[in-house]
Amino acid sequence: MNTERRPFLFFGLLIVLTVPFWVFGTLVNGELLPGLPVSAIMVICPVLAGGLLVLQAGGTAELVSYLRRAGDFVGMRPWVWIVALGTMPAIMFLSGVFLVSMGNALPAPQISLGHTLALFGLFFVSATAEELGWTGYATRPLVRNHGLIVAGLILGLVSVVWHLIPLLQVDRSWDWIAWWALGTVSRRMIIVWLYARGGQRVFSASLFHAMSNLSWMLFPVMGSHYDPMSVAIITLAVALSVLVLEAFIRLRHGNQTLF
Repeated sequence: MNTERRPFLFFGLLIVLTVPFWVFGTLVNGELLPGLPVSAIMVICPVLAGGLLVLQAGGTAELVSYLRRAGDFVGMRPWVWIVALGTMPAIMFLSGVFLVSMGNALPAPQISLGHTLALFGLFFVSATAEELGWTGYATRPLVRNHGLIVAGLILGLVSVVWHLIPLLQVDRSWDWIAWWALGTVSRRMIIVWLYARGGQRVFSASLFHAMSNLSWMLFPVMGSHYDPMSVAIITLAVALSVLVLEAFIRLRHGNQTLF
């Protein structure tokens, strides 16, 4: 049975499935949350694209196995939990410190437990739908065939293109989008490394993704003062640090394959 993953076919199918959501978002002028257009319901498309390709290649049993990876957290190493949960909140905190040091006045955070848990639940479900595609379907073959850095760049750039129309639908400026894109590619590099070195758990990628969205929405009040430039620069620094760490690991333990 041929169950080979075809990431570039996945990208093409993803775009085809997403077009109706882009059109819907253009026709319906509204936001689900501040800065989140109605076309954001396209988050279901990565899992749809990956699921259809898995079903076509391997049948129902392979599809069930693919979808079960959404909950593959059993045995996840403690450091993976820490990185997945803590990286983006730390980056957003540093962004806040930078903004204040530059003379920007930030309002006091307005965070309630119930509101935060509800947002996290929403973002985790949507992140899982995305990461079953980006990570569960496409990451492994890209890393195996092109290496970690190139795989991260490919996935990050495709993700940027995929998000472009929704960002324009909420009137983001091109300089805002450019800084956001740098941060997005940098985040994807971290996620790819976390997946590859952290036991190949889709759950870890979903958790990182969900915490990224939650940190943005809580900064400091529903994303009101989110600064894509400082976030992008700090995230890029973290991603480069991760690549240096990866180079050190390879130097110490030999140039072993990740998969």
